[in-house]
Amino acid sequence: MTTTGKVTNRDFYRSLPKIELHRHLEGSLRLSTMLEIARLHQLELPYHDVEKFRSLVQVVDGEPYTFQNFLAKFNTLRHFYQSPEAIQRVTYEAIEDAAADNIRYLELRFTPVALTRIKGFSLDEAMDWVIESVENASARYHIQVRLIASVNRHESVDLAEEVIQLAVDRLNRGILAIDLAGNEADFPGEEFAPLFNEAKQAGLHTTIHAGEWGGPDRIELAITTLGADRIGHGVRVLEDESITKLTRQTQTAFEVCPTSNQQSGAVSEIEKHPLPRMIDAGLLVTVNTDDPGISQIELSHEYQVCIQHLGISWPELKELILNAGRASFLPAAEKDALLISVSTELGAYIPR
Repeated sequence: MTTTGKVTNRDFYRSLPKIELHRHLEGSLRLSTMLEIARLHQLELPYHDVEKFRSLVQVVDGEPYTFQNFLAKFNTLRHFYQSPEAIQRVTYEAIEDAAADNIRYLELRFTPVALTRIKGFSLDEAMDWVIESVENASARYHIQVRLIASVNRHESVDLAEEVIQLAVDRLNRGILAIDLAGNEADFPGEEFAPLFNEAKQAGLHTTIHAGEWGGPDRIELAITTLGADRIGHGVRVLEDESITKLTRQTQTAFEVCPTSNQQSGAVSEIEKHPLPRMIDAGLLVTVNTDDPGISQIELSHEYQVCIQHLGISWPELKELILNAGRASFLPAAEKDALLISVSTELGAYIPR
């Protein structure tokens, strides 16, 4: 395809082949689906007032851009996993929405504990429900999807150990990595190091949320102690030259999420986002949504933000897309096939 329209046209960004490495299932729910679940199960939420309801589960105008406010959305979101059917539905819709945005490869992370806590479902059953739904949706919409099992810093090591063992047991069913998420400012996470090292030995890759609300020292901890293959966010890496050098030397990939980084208070203004400087510093950077449902965005929006607000050039954007393929956790042969396919398609785009 050759486009003759301006790069500012959203349709252009939607048409691009995309790769995403950092998207949370629990932050990808449709508002319409949540309203339906709330009515069906008569949840104690203001589902008769859509805008009041929206403010509980999405970032809206006028709210403070802080990590406390951002994370508070997940406290409400946990109430929608009321049945196996609800969990499978929101999973299926997350894949459907990604495919509609022309995402060709998606690594979707999900938090089994979040899916099970309200109704007391077993962790293994919930993981199987997600896997089954991903298999069905990816086949229906012709999108390649792999899963990352996520655990939270503020929860117990024993609970994380259970999730990680269940993930290892499902290595041949689409789970290929584990993630450590949550409030890094108060919970650095070094106590999870033995577990994460064992997980890597068992064949799982690792990605760690770091350098978002905590300083660059959290990135160093993630790489040197927790064995991170990739860093979730990492926008504070440039605050320490020695850690910037470490990530450059190790070619540790960064899963950057511009809009989320602003809404969560990690950056003060979108125009001040460090993504361009991270590129200039020679870091391996990718662009992602984080929580498209909470942020009311899609990956097309983030690509447009890169061009229109961050001054990223078209050649740089293409490289960011391909970086996601290079940093994916796919086996080498599948990764090469993905890169060839997406690179060939991107070569046909000539924005003007």
